[in-house]
Amino acid sequence: MADSFIMPAEWEPHAATWIGWPHNVTDWPGKFPPIPWVYGEIVRTLAPGEVVRILVNSGLQQAQISRILKNVGVDLARVDFLRFPTNRGWTRDFGPIFVRGSAGDLAIARFHFNAWAKYKDWKKDDKIPARAAKRFKLPLVDAKIVLEGGSIDVNGRGTLLTTEECLLDPKVQTRNPGLSRLELETVFRETLGITNTLWLGKGIAGDDTHGHVDDLCRFVKPGTVVLCREDNAKDVNYKPLAENRERLQGMHLERGASIEVIDLPMPAPLYFDGVRLPASYANFYIANDAVLVPTFNDPQDRIALGILAELFPDRRVLGIHAVDLVWGLGTIHCLTQQEPRP
Repeated sequence: MADSFIMPAEWEPHAATWIGWPHNVTDWPGKFPPIPWVYGEIVRTLAPGEVVRILVNSGLQQAQISRILKNVGVDLARVDFLRFPTNRGWTRDFGPIFVRGSAGDLAIARFHFNAWAKYKDWKKDDKIPARAAKRFKLPLVDAKIVLEGGSIDVNGRGTLLTTEECLLDPKVQTRNPGLSRLELETVFRETLGITNTLWLGKGIAGDDTHGHVDDLCRFVKPGTVVLCREDNAKDVNYKPLAENRERLQGMHLERGASIEVIDLPMPAPLYFDGVRLPASYANFYIANDAVLVPTFNDPQDRIALGILAELFPDRRVLGIHAVDLVWGLGTIHCLTQQEPRP
């Protein structure tokens, strides 16, 4: 498998973006009504550059979504509705992870999902990769472990970023009890074509997933990452993010080159109902002709957008208001999943 398939980088050409439409009101208690409209804005931004595949539970839900999308100006010819029932809408974590073969053919690396080893309702979400493989007649390669898409990030050349907190903690939200670092790296090699795994330490405060890397460090080029930086030494994120920077300075890419690390600011701490939320600009999504970046009505919004605009000069870099969205403990990258172009 490792000799034949590799997971492409997110910036490589897409055939489509997958989104599971939100319907579980417990994810946004007391704040659900604006959420479908935020999704509508995301679809409106994505659709000019690629097809958007939307997972729906029923014909009634599809009709409701269509009305929202028409109201915000989406061309429904750019939308592909898939009747794949879900428990939640966090498609990054349960959706199909596509890999590409040497001949350009696609397959799905079938990781399993158990709701971040935290919630009881996950069985519909866990079926999505198999449903996708059947619907699009793609090979399904069963990795036989639990893994969420938000816990990894790749450069498309064989290097993968992840965190020890998420994948190796033996006591908190343990996805694969007893599985070692070496065994995980073997799975990455056999299913994603990864020859070089970079282990960061901890994730950011408020992260319901216990350390997903897509809230703190992301590849933006094969040899370049953006890493969140907290300048307030009293903030709980200060030490973990500084430690991750130290780790990266001692790490290398798949061919031995050093890694260029670019700072990405953190917004001021964001709370709702007394709960610290995982607000982070690193949860951006790279689409064919745009980069969608969560914004938080914060002075750092403009700085983060400017940094990413310099890194992606060939794409529109657009802020998506995420103050309501992040109450669900995730934002734009968490709810999207890319389908590479064959």
